[in-house]
Amino acid sequence: MSRTMTGGCQCGRIRYAAEVGSDDAYLCHCRMCQRATGGVSIAFVNLPKAAVVWESEPDCYASSPIARRPFCSACGTPLGFEYPDSDKCDLTVGSFDDPSRFRPTSHFGAEAIHEAWIDTRALPRYRTDQHDALTDRWMKALGKLPD
Repeated sequence: MSRTMTGGCQCGRIRYAAEVGSDDAYLCHCRMCQRATGGVSIAFVNLPKAAVVWESEPDCYASSPIARRPFCSACGTPLGFEYPDSDKCDLTVGSFDDPSRFRPTSHFGAEAIHEAWIDTRALPRYRTDQHDALTDRWMKALGKLPD
């Protein structure tokens, strides 16, 4: 079922609307994505470029001779990945306003997977709103916790 979903960067300068027809997403573990995001992997949704409308154009970084990455130069949010000569692109799952629709269906760049980070179900979990020092900082700065 296709539906329009919105998203953007952390500071709100870059926004997009995307016509999304599938819940499928994937995790990329390649070293290029690890370096570009600073994470051990990144979650992407693959879409036709024609399905994405940018309300304000993102900045783009030519991360290699064959690919570029849209991002926000004001706040640094990674927004996607694309080959300029392809009709498809990837958007970062985390940049969608409501990423809960998506589910991981595959791993890419498996040669660089950090296995210790794949299954973390047994690790203890802590909520940000239960961290007193963090909550105090937000309350002093904004008078409320962020969304």
